[in-house]
Amino acid sequence: MASRELPKDSFHCVGVIFFLLGLGTLLPWNFFITAIPYFQSRLVTGNCSAGEEQENGTTAGFEPVPRCSDDFNFSNWLALLSQLPLLLFTLLNSLLYQCIPEALRILGSLGGILFLFVLTAILVKVEMSPQAFFSVTMASVWFLNSFCAVLQGSIFGQLGAFPQRYSTLFLSGQGMAGTFAAAAMLLSMASGADPQTSALSYFVTPCVGTLISIICYLWLPHKDFARHYLDKQPQEEPGCEAETKAGLLSLEDITTAVPDGPQGELLNLSNGNAITLEQEDPGCPPEMVNGNSGPGLDAPPKPSVLGVLRKIWQLALCIVMVFSVTLSVFPAITASVASASENVTWNKFFTPVCCFLLFNVLDWLGRSATSYFLWPEKLLPLVPVAVGLRLLFVPLLLLCNIPQRNYLPTLFQQDAWFILFMVVFSLSNGYFVSLTMCLAPKQVHRHESELAGAIMTFFLALGLSCGAGLSFILRALL
Repeated sequence: MASRELPKDSFHCVGVIFFLLGLGTLLPWNFFITAIPYFQSRLVTGNCSAGEEQENGTTAGFEPVPRCSDDFNFSNWLALLSQLPLLLFTLLNSLLYQCIPEALRILGSLGGILFLFVLTAILVKVEMSPQAFFSVTMASVWFLNSFCAVLQGSIFGQLGAFPQRYSTLFLSGQGMAGTFAAAAMLLSMASGADPQTSALSYFVTPCVGTLISIICYLWLPHKDFARHYLDKQPQEEPGCEAETKAGLLSLEDITTAVPDGPQGELLNLSNGNAITLEQEDPGCPPEMVNGNSGPGLDAPPKPSVLGVLRKIWQLALCIVMVFSVTLSVFPAITASVASASENVTWNKFFTPVCCFLLFNVLDWLGRSATSYFLWPEKLLPLVPVAVGLRLLFVPLLLLCNIPQRNYLPTLFQQDAWFILFMVVFSLSNGYFVSLTMCLAPKQVHRHESELAGAIMTFFLALGLSCGAGLSFILRALL
């Protein structure tokens, strides 16, 4: 029987939609960490010495924050309460899909994110005590990241029905979210508006971005190309829905494209067979994978969590170490580093440019580098050693120019030292995150790859939470 002609993605509309959805999923985290100066300015408690106090919190905006004003450890709590929901909903995601329809999960999460961003923008104009503002902001952070965890898991699951390049576009959109947030802050600061107006325009931006994400998702089913793959998704087979393949990352998201093969093909590195994703049925049963089906072919055995973990435990440990180091100092420590320059304009833009913009751009470049240089498999045992060397960034960044400190000395006062550390810190973070997630499925058999992705996703979230917790300890050592 002749196969139905595959619809084309006219003008790459579906690709653009998934890119914008990827951008929208990480807007909350990036817009909140980039706006740390604004939040700290709202949390001044009156403990500053004479001459250091700022204006009332509602007008402080993005102006430099007095170093005595971080009584709430805002950066630390922001990181912790952002990552704990991610870890929690990574574990609960496999239960949610059975109870709540996919469209409701995605649109409900986007609607919740939009509401909380609108609330954050409104609060710019509302005078509140630092304690009340801190409580409301932390509650918003918790629910925003809870919605984001559900949103990511649901969209990743939906992407399981599409060719691999659409997962790549979605991840590229996520990678650009940080740069987008940093650019929005710089534009708001450079606009010449008063600090309150600058902060308001900054938080209106993600409201518009989230609204665009909602429109994109509603438009997706109206594209013939998207419907072709969405209709392939199993509707009533328990245990076969795409979200069950991995908590927040699907198999396609963490499989490396082979440059030598034709477009749309991946290499099954466990047996050397090429898989044409456009022709692969993403549904169950597992014997359909690799194009093998029919009676007489035994389904592969059900993979064991412990069995898979024994094969990838080194890479799982690496992803925990990478994010533990990164989240322990970024942004809690790095956002506290001050410029040694006396130039007022440079001081104003130092943290947004050298901390947030620099980190996000170079992290994205590091993640992209795995497309050109993938760690040789024969040197795989050295990956934990290379990842372990990133521990050196903890003392190096702690000894940079952080004005408010009680114990540790300042050894690297010049701005150039901090910028150099951030360049290597950011590039290595992006590269090793992408590397470990790419290598993990290569260490197991084909039918175990999906479970390997779910395990790596859990350890990724665990590393983020550990790093956020460690940031409290490192802050106390200053």
